[in-house]
Amino acid sequence: MARKKKKTEEEENKPEIEENFEEDFKEDLDLIEELELLDTEDTEVIVEEKSELLDKDEERKQLYLSCGIHIGTKLLTGDARRFIYRQTNYGLYVIDLTKTDERLNIAAKYLSKYIEEGSDRVIVCSVRRYGKEPVKKFCEVLGCKGITTRFIPGSLTNPIIETYIKDASVVVIVDPHADKVILNEAKLARIPVVSLFDTDDTLDGIDLAIPANNRGKKALGLAFWFMARQIMLELGKIGSEEEFPYTLEEFTSKIVPVYRQEQQRQQRPQRR
Repeated sequence: MARKKKKTEEEENKPEIEENFEEDFKEDLDLIEELELLDTEDTEVIVEEKSELLDKDEERKQLYLSCGIHIGTKLLTGDARRFIYRQTNYGLYVIDLTKTDERLNIAAKYLSKYIEEGSDRVIVCSVRRYGKEPVKKFCEVLGCKGITTRFIPGSLTNPIIETYIKDASVVVIVDPHADKVILNEAKLARIPVVSLFDTDDTLDGIDLAIPANNRGKKALGLAFWFMARQIMLELGKIGSEEEFPYTLEEFTSKIVPVYRQEQQRQQRPQRR
């Protein structure tokens, strides 16, 4: 049996990375690489034909595009078809920004009613590595209950266990695939579920789907930052969007992707 190699000092000091997430490693592209998959023609068409959104809020549109919240996957489910704008020459499906914008606002209005009544009524969960920081910040700002580690089965259905959440009224998740344990349990407990919804997801167990890139760290940061701001507006805690005291960066994961770490390592000057 091969002996395990002792970790070097360099390996121990690496930034926070979850190497077990093979699915994330394959699918979580850096925003620059994601945008490179949208050729010039694709980008121009998106900007050109979204006149309704452009006229409404040019700055918001630019923010959506820059964070890649519209970038889907190369897979498309029947449930996601209604949210698709087009397919790129590279095979990626592009999410309709007007529908993303609409659903983010609907979700904010819906969640604000529960947040106003009590913090433990809204449960926000993400086991995806890029979703943990946005969820933590969202819950810190609004006083919700966040779950960014393993969800304990029974926490929504079994009142005799220590982790049981008595007052849960709505569950918010990042990814129906990655967060399937809490999704299935919320379904059993008949608790409504709000979820970010990518092109390869299905609506099973989801009550309110928000079409969005739910893998990219900037897209996830933007989704939770935007909802937090709109909820505070709904609750009357701020009078305008400009009064929101938190930046988008505060909601965005600081994790450096594994492949980016490797690129940085290779670019370091070699010692002689």
